Amino acid sequence: MADISQIPGRLIDALSLGGPAMWAIAALSVLSLALILWKIWDLSMAGAWSGGARTQAAIAAWEAGDIAAAQAALAGRRSLRAQLARRAMAALQDRTLDRAGAEAETARAARALLIRARSGLRGLELAVVIGPLLGLLGTVAGMIAAFRALQEAGVQADPATLAGGIWEALLTTAAGMGVAIPAQIALSGFDAVVDRLRHDLEDSATRIFLRAPRDVAPSSAAPDRAAAE
Repeated sequence: MADISQIPGRLIDALSLGGPAMWAIAALSVLSLALILWKIWDLSMAGAWSGGARTQAAIAAWEAGDIAAAQAALAGRRSLRAQLARRAMAALQDRTLDRAGAEAETARAARALLIRARSGLRGLELAVVIGPLLGLLGTVAGMIAAFRALQEAGVQADPATLAGGIWEALLTTAAGMGVAIPAQIALSGFDAVVDRLRHDLEDSATRIFLRAPRDVAPSSAAPDRAAAE
């Protein structure tokens, strides 16, 4: 069994063998891991995995006509589902907006919340693309150096030396794929979470608008601002 204390030294040796491309891949791996951990925390704070039970209860109260209970259940909630429900209810109660305006305001709020949910995913997409490219760049550079050394050695070239240079060059390709594969898995998982959030936001907004209490539902006609003044 390998001594754990030797692992840092072996990692440094591997980075040295891979050259500048390997160091770039190492930095990319650290950034990708930090981004994945931050995104897990960010989505947790946004209530992505909470199921939205409190929001569903608030919408049920809204549908039953208990506006005060619905607003009380959503007060202070930071989840994206709760924020969308709160804004949709507020848009419906805004007497300066007709139904089309309330729907447009709710749609605008939903887009902003989804953009917030997808924040940081571009970085993972970049890691998925850049990781293998950096690995390929390191491999090509290593192969060039290996064959150049073979040419300079002439007839006295040692095949073992060439083989050693080739495996050192291929090391960067493996490292690049090692960064890209976990990043792609995490990206796919986060995309699935955002898609579920989008569905929940659409469903909540539809329920709030279709089953709004009569005393808060705006008419389809635009309000007469001049008469109001």
